[in-house]
Amino acid sequence: MIQRSSSYGEILHEVVEHNGVLYLAGTVGEDSSADMTGQMRSITEQIDQLLAAHGSNKDRILSATIYMTDLSQKPALNAVWKEWLSPAHLPARAGIGVADLGPGVLVEIMVIAAK
Repeated sequence: MIQRSSSYGEILHEVVEHNGVLYLAGTVGEDSSADMTGQMRSITEQIDQLLAAHGSNKDRILSATIYMTDLSQKPALNAVWKEWLSPAHLPARAGIGVADLGPGVLVEIMVIAAK
């Protein structure tokens, strides 16, 4: 069974669950004027909340796809990533440089997690 939650203007769902796997839509920081560290902290907090609301947590993340507008800011991104995740529970990860994610948005993260 496929379950969907939190529709955004009929263009996407924030979370889709299928066979015990959660697929989170791309998450961006709540304050686009924040620097990379601030945006990453906001994103990780939102991901924690979404996973908890659906019976999972960050230790169950299987894969993350990270979109960045400025690859030179990867060290700041990685610093927050290392604070957030335990070395024993690191997911598979891809980082992709993109031209634009929206005004002021530096990073967007999509996550797949086991329930």
